[in-house]
Formats: sequence, structure tokens, C-alpha cells
Amino acid sequence: MRTRTYRAKAFLQAAERVGVDVTVATEREQPLASLAPGTTLALDFRSEKRACATLREFVERYPVDTVVGVDDDTTVLAAQLSAALGLPHNPVEAVKAARYKDVMRLALGEAPGLLSPAFWILGTDADPRRFAASVPYPCVLKPLSLAASRGVIRADNARQFVDAFDEIVAILAETDLDPADPGASQLLVEEFIPGREVALEGLLIDGVLTTLALFDKPDPLDGPYFEETIYVTPSRLPRATQALISATAQRAAAALGLCSGPVHAELRLNERGAWIVEVAARSIGGLCSSMLRFGEEHTTSLEEIILRQAAQLDLASLAREQRPAGTMMIPIPATGRLIEVRGLAEAKAVAGIDEITISIPCGEQVVPLPRATRYLGFIFAHGDAPGAVERSLRQAHSLLTFDIQ
Repeated sequence: MRTRTYRAKAFLQAAERVGVDVTVATEREQPLASLAPGTTLALDFRSEKRACATLREFVERYPVDTVVGVDDDTTVLAAQLSAALGLPHNPVEAVKAARYKDVMRLALGEAPGLLSPAFWILGTDADPRRFAASVPYPCVLKPLSLAASRGVIRADNARQFVDAFDEIVAILAETDLDPADPGASQLLVEEFIPGREVALEGLLIDGVLTTLALFDKPDPLDGPYFEETIYVTPSRLPRATQALISATAQRAAAALGLCSGPVHAELRLNERGAWIVEVAARSIGGLCSSMLRFGEEHTTSLEEIILRQAAQLDLASLAREQRPAGTMMIPIPATGRLIEVRGLAEAKAVAGIDEITISIPCGEQVVPLPRATRYLGFIFAHGDAPGAVERSLRQAHSLLTFDIQ
């Protein structure tokens, strides 16, 4: 995991509950590493060769049974390290296909029975004005490998296309992507897929996808930016539509070559059917997994399920708690320095609200999409019905005020 990940606490708590020993591998050495030998490891995330060499030396003293990449930045490296050590994992090429949007589009476009938009790949050194004259509108421009909708921009005409292209090129220049990474010098253009968007959380076992949760996204995601906000489960869609979503995600995972571990899929629904927006070989991002509980006692976390499968332990029940749940990823309303968050007590007092977490400390700089790299915070709720959960989330958010200077 990267040191900036949201996922550290959830996975470390899960490891303690499951009873497995963990070495946390990050992109730089931890300050207190010498005080707890074997519990942390610094790897060169930009070089598979150097990372593998470091890990081979490490396992001579501390044997490793499995490697888990917890978020987008580490899924490919985890597969590469697993392959180098001969450990079970998804094929490296399959994980790369899920990580890089252009490779994913190629694979899905060739798969029978899957709806896939037309797409094009442009180098960052291309002249966007030449292409803007011929591309069908509306279209979406996006980086090949950035996460959380960063740099994903809709264009409805040639002027917007050129502006979006220039914005993405500027965003890529700010990243720490390896210059040899195709994602550092190319971007994807694809036809805009109209329709409502949903998200599926699943687990692949021997190539078979089990749907763990299906989320409605009640806010329209039509651009110009595609900011994730509210997730609510269970879905309010008809059973037949839910079955179509699960079947489409299963076919997409197979088309990419994924066979084991967590899957997070984003889909769009319209009169033509279900379209895959993205399939990721990792679990849901941010702090969103904390709204999910599994098992007969509703005490098993999503991360426990992931670690149990990776360690080849008994998975027990994969049934999700039936009580409706939801989360809101709090949008960043403006660029500037976050001075104060007001209304927290009132928002937490709203019926159905479980917790509100502000993930950016006051005093730090905040930047909205399309350049945002993190969420302002998360609101979590439960309720007797999905609609009640959604209302609680919206009411709580309406009571929050963010002083940004």
C-alpha cells in the first residue's frame, strides 16, 4: 500500500481479527521500521525489477505466503511480486488490463456479448485540435491509470475537447508516474455512455464472481466531471436488472483474465443494456468499505474476506447484512486552504447517521475535481430502506459548511 492510502487501518484491523501476520510494504521506509523488524518493507514501486530483488532478499528472513495490493497503485506490483515468488495470484497481464483503461477497452471490445464504446488513444504530445474536429460528441477524455475520477472530463464540442486535453496533460505532469509508464504519456478518448451508474463489489473464486454488494448511485454522473458522491445498498433496481449487472461484470472479469480476489466494477445502464465503465482488481476505495458487514453475526469486514481468501483460509459466509447502508464521499466545493468545518454536531445528530469522518485536516490545501487526489471526507448511514439512507446522507451533508480560503 502507498503511505497515503485510506485503506491501511481497515486492512490492519482485519489482519488482526483473521490472525495473520502482516508486513506492510510501502514506497518509502517507515521512520520506526528498525523497532519492529519484519513488519514493514520499503519497495521501489516504480521498478518491478528492484522491488522483486528487495522482496527476494526479505523473504529469506521472513517467509511470505501471499501478496495483496490494497488499491489501484499497488495491484499490478502485487501480481508481479506474486509471480516472482511463485505465489497464487491473478495473472499479471489480467491485472494490467484492469489497471490501464486502454488495455481494458481493447479486451472488453473484443469480448462477445459485452457493450463497449468506441475509443481512441492519444499521446500527450498530439495536437488536440486536429482530433477535436472528427471525434463524435459527447465524448469523455481520461488518463489511462489515475483513480477516483481524477482527470476524467466530458467534452461536448471541439473547444471543450481541447480544454479537457490540455487539463489532463497538466494533471499528468503533476503525477509521480514513471516516464516509461504508458499512462504518463497517453490518454484515452471514448464515446460518452448515457444512463444511470451503479457499482458492484464482488469476489472472484476460481473465476466465478460472487456479488457481495450492488450500489445505486442516485446522483447523475453526466459531467463535465464525474465526482463520486452517494453509494446506497441494496440496489433499488429490479431483480432482472441486478442479475444483468452481475452477469455483465462476470463476463467482463473473464474477458480481462481475472480469476481470483476482489473486484470493483462500475457500470452504466440504458435502453441498450449494461455497459462496463471500469473493472478494477481491488476492493472499493476510500473508507467506503466500512459500511459493509458480512456473516451470520454481521461482524465480518470486507477486508477480512479478502485476507481470508488470500491466505487460503475458510471464507465462511459471504452474505451481507441486509439492513440498507450508504455512504457519501463529501465533494470538495472550492480550491483553497481548509480553515474550518462547521455543523458536524448537527449533521451527526441526523437520524440514521452512523459516522462522519473529515479526512483532510484543517489548514491543508484542498482541490476539487478534475485535479483532486483525495476526498474531503465521508458520511456513513444505515436505515430501514435505501431511500431513507439516501435522505439521511443528503440532510447531513446539507448541514455541513466548509470554510475554504
